Amino acid sequence: MNQPQEFVSIIMPAYNSEKYIAQSIESVLAQTWTQWELLIIDDGSSDQTAHIVGSYASSHPQIRFFQNKQNLGVARTRNAGIRQAAGPWIAFLDSDDCWVPEKLEKQIRLSRSIAADFVFTGSAFMDENSKPLSHQLSVPSRIGYRQLLKQNVISCSSVLIKKELLLPYPMKGDNLHEDFAVWLKILRDRQIYAAGINEPLLIYRISTSSKSGNKKKAALMTYRVYRFIGLNPVTAFYYWCWYAYLSFRKYKKIRKT
Repeated sequence: MNQPQEFVSIIMPAYNSEKYIAQSIESVLAQTWTQWELLIIDDGSSDQTAHIVGSYASSHPQIRFFQNKQNLGVARTRNAGIRQAAGPWIAFLDSDDCWVPEKLEKQIRLSRSIAADFVFTGSAFMDENSKPLSHQLSVPSRIGYRQLLKQNVISCSSVLIKKELLLPYPMKGDNLHEDFAVWLKILRDRQIYAAGINEPLLIYRISTSSKSGNKKKAALMTYRVYRFIGLNPVTAFYYWCWYAYLSFRKYKKIRKT
């Protein structure tokens, strides 16, 4: 069935997410933009994630629930969700993050006004106990390939992007920042800019157990992204130095909150 031109398929991978996933789902249900479906893919959870998601899916027809037969990792799980998506637009929301109610509506409005096919937003932050942190991530009104190499300001859970842009670039490898690699490839190969909304429409959870929460691991994974997209070692190290400097500044501000 063909969906409306501005119908959004939201992809939410979930793995042992019982603590936070209801909060994430509720933030989707609260969206002022109502033309959406939420695809939740359980990646072999051993806790109550499937039970919680099943309860929501049984009472909300816009929620579609899938379960991997085995643990595939976040990259392959997102890819599976994209393949199942009915809409021409794709949004991502991790199962421990949340959106403010106007998130999708503001992105759709911007895409209309400037004919943008790739839109992201700024972020607010919360801790593992859902306590708001005062720091916010500001983003530029647009960003291209060279600028993004220096710092990944495109949070995956903030993205709204045309499905046709994503399909040629499946996410690969859970040993690197798979979403960052995809954004870089799209901006480089298509020679386009991503449009930013400098408002904290995403509430990103800072978790010490996440890939991005482990700073040493995150730094190594960023270098792997540079090599994965084809940068030689010298150029990769140059941009990694930019990443390290700007990331240090960002997390120093977060720690002060």
